[in-house]
Amino acid sequence: MELRHLRYFVAVVQQKGFREASRFLHVSQPAISKTLTQLEEELGTRLFARSGRTVRLTPQGEVFYQETLKTLKQSDHAAEAAQRAARGEIGTLTLGFCSVATAGFLPGIVRQYKELLPGVRLLFRELNPPQQEAAFAQGEIDIGITRPPFAKKLASELHVKTILREPLLVAVPSNHPFTGRKIKIESLSEEPFILFHRDGAPTVFDAILGMCQKRDFAPKVEYESDMMQTTFTLVAGGQGVAIVPMCTLNLRPEGVRFLRLQPDEYKADLVLAWPKNTQSTVLHPFVDLMERERKEIGSQARRMLEAASHTTG
Repeated sequence: MELRHLRYFVAVVQQKGFREASRFLHVSQPAISKTLTQLEEELGTRLFARSGRTVRLTPQGEVFYQETLKTLKQSDHAAEAAQRAARGEIGTLTLGFCSVATAGFLPGIVRQYKELLPGVRLLFRELNPPQQEAAFAQGEIDIGITRPPFAKKLASELHVKTILREPLLVAVPSNHPFTGRKIKIESLSEEPFILFHRDGAPTVFDAILGMCQKRDFAPKVEYESDMMQTTFTLVAGGQGVAIVPMCTLNLRPEGVRFLRLQPDEYKADLVLAWPKNTQSTVLHPFVDLMERERKEIGSQARRMLEAASHTTG
């Protein structure tokens, strides 16, 4: 049984005859008659009671007609959905993101994307960079906002665009003697350090240790925290200082002041990544939107950094 059989059947019913259906469909009357005879043979029952030129449905034909209308409607809906999906108007996009790093701009990007493509379902996965690597490898996310670098094999399979290059800042208690100064990292050699655990941000963790080693000292690590909020709680409580990416200003911690490092020799990159072999038609509008907004994201970050330079938490 083909959709063609069903469409011929409905046309005969609605046009009230084979001749009229032939004109409506622009198909020869013998072809329609032969097709519907085949349909009746396949079903094993008569759909029409024929009397001369008069055609009416049998009781079983009436039941089949009602069900056929549903089938054709669903078929049309399926075809339309496939066409809309091909145009990128509907579908699902799964986004991996680092919550603190994206808090300043992601809500606005999401609103714009949903206004552009309201039929697309956005799924969110809050994942740190190592978790996003694993999610990409398993095909669990379509696109990610994360930090490089990636494992060599995975890096060759991804498109990567830099969204933002963030300086590292020193978080100190608001009453710390260094407050209000630009400081060199070697000035922190005698300070107790609070580090965000390497498992959550290996690139930044390694960069901090590398900067200290370059200045011939090893940081005195008092605590390693699993959450950035915990890091700032300890800083505000006078338990040490922390070197953190600029994005952590989004947390607006109380009792904490942020200082600029001199010089700003390391930048923590935030990137947009997605598989090169993707077949998703709803992904590229998100990429294009991020590209258009990248300048504003940078401007917003600079304003936030300038404000933090003059405000005590």
